Formats: sequence, C-alpha cells, structure tokens
Amino acid sequence: MKMTRRGILQHAALASGAAALAGKAIAQGPGGRGRGAPAGPPPEPVALPDTQAWKRLYPESFRNERIKTSGAEINAVIGGSGPPVLLFHGAPDSLITWRLVAPELAKEYTLVMCDLRGYGDSSKPKGGGDHSDYSKRPMALDGVEVMKHLGFNQFRMVGHDRGGRVGRRMAIDHPDKVQKLVVLDIVPAHYLYGHAVWADAKGETHTIIEFVRAYPHWFNQLAPEPGPEYDLIRQYAAQAATATDDVQKEYARVRNLPGFAHAQCEDYRASASIDLKNDDADMKAGRKIQCPLHVLWAGRGAMGIYDVLGIWKEEGVSVTGKVLPAGSHNLQESAPKETLTELQTFLKG
Repeated sequence: MKMTRRGILQHAALASGAAALAGKAIAQGPGGRGRGAPAGPPPEPVALPDTQAWKRLYPESFRNERIKTSGAEINAVIGGSGPPVLLFHGAPDSLITWRLVAPELAKEYTLVMCDLRGYGDSSKPKGGGDHSDYSKRPMALDGVEVMKHLGFNQFRMVGHDRGGRVGRRMAIDHPDKVQKLVVLDIVPAHYLYGHAVWADAKGETHTIIEFVRAYPHWFNQLAPEPGPEYDLIRQYAAQAATATDDVQKEYARVRNLPGFAHAQCEDYRASASIDLKNDDADMKAGRKIQCPLHVLWAGRGAMGIYDVLGIWKEEGVSVTGKVLPAGSHNLQESAPKETLTELQTFLKG
C-alpha cells in the first residue's frame, strides 16, 4: 500500500504523460486530422429553459442564494436547521444530486448545497494557463467563504466525486473549519495518477489499463482545448435531446450552459497538474486530514479495483469506511437510504 514520495512522483509523471498522450490521440483521431477540433466554428450548446427544478426537488422551506467568493460566484440552495453541513456534488452534476437525502438530513442539520465553480449555475472562470482556477485549493476556499458568508466558522462537509476531492483539500488547507468529512466513491487523484500497478483489498493485482477503461474521461479531457470541449458539447447536446423528467432536464440544462464544457475539462486538467504539485507538497510536509473522515463507495462500481479504505487510511489520522450495496457511482442517488443512514450516523456529535 505504502509508496515512497519519490515513487509516487515518478509514477505520477508517467501516468500524467500517458494521460496527455492518450488525450491527444483521442482528440486528433485517425491520421491526426483533429477529430476533436474540426475546422469552422465550435458547436453551439443547446439552449434549454431555466426550469428552476430545484424548487420542485427540494422542500418549500429551502432557499436559493448566490454568494460571491474571492474567485467565483457560487450558487447555493440552503435549508433545514441545526449544525451546518456543506455538500459538494461531483462531475458533471449539480446541487440537485442531494435531493433524495436532503429532506431527512435537513431535520437535523442546516444544509448548504453548492454548485462547484464551473458547474451548475455557479460562475465559470476561464481556467488560466496552469488551470489554477480549477485547482481544488481555490474550489475549497469557495466553500469556506460561502460558509463564512452564512455565519458558519466551522462545519461538517460531505463531498461526492469531484466534491469529495475538494473536501479533501478543504480539510487539509482549513483544518480549523472542517469538523468532519465524508467522501463518496473516490480515492485521491494522486493515487489514481500515481500508480501504474496496485493491489486491491483482496490482494489481487491491477494495472493502469483498468483505470483507463473505467475512467476514460480522466485521460481524454487532459488534451489541450478545444478538442475535448467540442466532444463534451456534442455529448451534452445529445443528452438534452432525450431528457424527459425534471431531473434529467435540469442536469441537461446546466451541462449545456455556455462555458460548462470548458470548466469541466479544466477541472480534470488541474487534477493532473497543479493539484498533483499541491499534493506533493503535502506529502513532503507530512500533512494529513486531521478531522474524522468517513469513506463510502459502491460495492458493484469501479472502485472495486482499489483498496478504498486502505488508501484513505494513508490520508487521514481517523478514518472509517463502508462499502454500500450499489452499482452506481452516485451513491446519494442509487442507494439513498443506505447513504442517508451512514451520513446520519457519522455526522452526529
């Protein structure tokens, strides 16, 4: 399980280089003709009406607020009463992902559900040459500043997917703010990029090709713009054409907003560049997550190729975890009852 810092950096460099090459090849297509960046203007996102779906998906007592931070404007839905809990969604989703667990959680906690910068109805910074606008560090600061604006100096935090990566960074950078942290269905990005070969919880060996097959977007979205952006715009336009219910339409609406595809790609580019540098600095300094950390993952999902709990135990000083009977990455949507029970139990106290 353990690897030296030098070994992690060497494997990270190899994996990141392979990711960039894979992404370039995908973007160019056969013969290097640039399939992802054809001649002519870029495809136009599909314009969908603002359905205000969150009003129908959350209790009437919940409210919407846009909060300016030092680097973005964050869209939030707030509701409930009691100790504060900050919730961050994953990619390519939005704050409606918590709709199945929020009503019950709101009976015990004040919920602050945010769209990450670049996602949902939050603002979408350009990214910068080093992708720094989408580093998990400023994204974590967004959350801290949102909570400060609302009068909360300390809070519990729940993050799914990309939101969990932001939560991890938040707990490391702001240990005085995050009282408890829950991450859903991920292992740290530096581990994903830093291991060409690894063993799962049963001791079975896996290789990076399994990572590529499970998460191809982690590679093709690293290619330079605009190839991956064009691909996402087409993909999300196709999804919009088949959306039927409120949830599908709302996800389609935000994914087709101007700037969304670029923001998502910048998020992944940051994970394979500036975020790895920040993680390297943490490892060098011996920084770990100090608050209690609880990890949940899908038993029939892609995380099965990793020793999820063992990996996270290297990240924190007080780590617990549990596999849930779900086959979907979005635990809060595919296994809401089990996820809710785990959140209620862990967040207490």
